[in-house]
Amino acid sequence: MFRSTRRASGWRIFLKPGWVITAVLAIAFSYFAITVLSPWQLNKDHDIVARNNHIEQAFENDPSPITDLFDGSGNIKGDNEWMRATLTGHYLPDKEVLLRLRPVDGAPAYQSLVPFQSENGQTLLVNRGFIPLEAGKPPRLDKAPSGRVTIVGHARHNEGIPATPPLTADGYTQVNGISTEQISTLIHATLGVDYLQLASDQPGEVHAMPIPKLDRGNHLSYGFQWIAFGIMAPLALIYFIWAEIKERRRAKEEEAQMQGSASDAAKEDNVGATTSVIQESETKTDRVAATMRSRYGSTRSTAPRKRDHRRDNF
Repeated sequence: MFRSTRRASGWRIFLKPGWVITAVLAIAFSYFAITVLSPWQLNKDHDIVARNNHIEQAFENDPSPITDLFDGSGNIKGDNEWMRATLTGHYLPDKEVLLRLRPVDGAPAYQSLVPFQSENGQTLLVNRGFIPLEAGKPPRLDKAPSGRVTIVGHARHNEGIPATPPLTADGYTQVNGISTEQISTLIHATLGVDYLQLASDQPGEVHAMPIPKLDRGNHLSYGFQWIAFGIMAPLALIYFIWAEIKERRRAKEEEAQMQGSASDAAKEDNVGATTSVIQESETKTDRVAATMRSRYGSTRSTAPRKRDHRRDNF
């Protein structure tokens, strides 16, 4: 019973608020890292890989007729973004709009957005490409051809209306996003919902937009790192508990050794005190005997004399 009580009292230290809070935080972090943060990064990696594969396939496939990729309202059908489409008709160069200061390959640039009316009567917005920004110089772009042409472009989804309003500068209407809804209002023309990004070596091209970077990023490694962190958190807690137990055992052993040393010292002191008492007692006895001899003489020398005196009387 005594041993079990001591063992229970030793573990009771880990029921204190500090240890309880640490354990709860470690378990919560481990659960959150493995079930939320890691899947979040792994899903991002999965989406990027799927997007990269889709873009690679889009550049490898042959262009399709515009009606195979866009519906009557100009919406991209299904999962056909980045797929190439062919379109015959003519540009509307007088309704050109510039997308201002959007970086291309890390440098600010202007992009030319021009409506293109197809032979079937549908009008789609076409991104003709970009021109780098030159400090102190207004943008100057060649006009799109006005005659009948056939173009190839990548199907792209529409963007939302930007928070920054459009402006007119350097002879161009300039916008901050590719929103066909906003641009339709600015140029007073009905546009399809989504748009085309002109491929390279096409009529009306400025500088073709570069191929998107197919970089996978570090999301896969981040996902595995969160799993590792989730495993390490409870292991670290176990290590600290073990270290605390080990430290307490060491402290108890040192305390026991100190108590043993103190007990031995006390015993030596007791033995020394007893010896001193005995020696002091013997010293006192010797002093008394000496005093008696000095007063009454030695009893050993008197006895023989008495015996000799008796012999003489006979």
